[in-house]
Amino acid sequence: MSTRFHTTKVNGLDIFYREDGPADGPTVLLLHGFPTSSAQFRTLIPLLADKYHVIAPDYPGYGHSATPDRSEFDYTFANYADLMQGLLDQLGIEQYAMYVFDYGAPTGYRLALKAPDKVTALIVQNGNAYEEGLKEFWDPIKAYWAEDTAERRAALRPILSDETTKFQYTDGVRDLTHLDPDAWLHDITQLNRPGNDEIQLDLFKDYGTNVTLYPQFQDFFRTHQPPTLIVWGQNDYIFPADGAHPYLNDLPKAELHLLDTGHFLLEDQLDVAGPLIRDFLDRSL
Repeated sequence: MSTRFHTTKVNGLDIFYREDGPADGPTVLLLHGFPTSSAQFRTLIPLLADKYHVIAPDYPGYGHSATPDRSEFDYTFANYADLMQGLLDQLGIEQYAMYVFDYGAPTGYRLALKAPDKVTALIVQNGNAYEEGLKEFWDPIKAYWAEDTAERRAALRPILSDETTKFQYTDGVRDLTHLDPDAWLHDITQLNRPGNDEIQLDLFKDYGTNVTLYPQFQDFFRTHQPPTLIVWGQNDYIFPADGAHPYLNDLPKAELHLLDTGHFLLEDQLDVAGPLIRDFLDRSL
């Protein structure tokens, strides 16, 4: 198969998505994180597409999806989940496995709360659902949640710098020659679009609403026990491995693999993570 690139209207917004694999195969929904897009899955998709129907969308403000003005669209994780549900409905997808990473975790878990029986399996890559995983990196963001002031909002702007974006890819990686610099150039380019900085700051603020939902996410895990694979870059400063281990309290049958890398593990550990993911899907679906 070869990847197709689509743009469709969902709730009046242009939503871009990558699609590959047989239309009648089990669906795997890939949900990207900050500050990237569905491009983060460009190397994983071909490894799954011979057997699985793979869908990888971009959220508004990311990649090739629409970037409406903040006065016309509220950049919230609730709205992202609604749009992803709208896309699935439009495509007629009734059941799906979810691969969630970073921002994709709260987006996907909100989807799961809407219709838990639709989720056939979970693959979790450095995606948090436990307060144990919100360590030092999150302190200034937590301060912004506690007090919405111009000063605390401005204090988060360094997270959007070119240097920090590159850091997210390189930190914790043992051999930097495995990293494609086009990956962070893609992210830097989209972050530097006019007005995108304010969108990202809005999302930093709204992330606090996900933490409020953590007990509900955890109840979904305990109640429904979806087959779960956790592949986690153990050197990640943003979502450290402290956030990986608590999953096993609620999902005791989950498979946990800590890889010797950082945040974007598919960039340098695809040769390890790819077979783990494929084997898990083959056994679980």
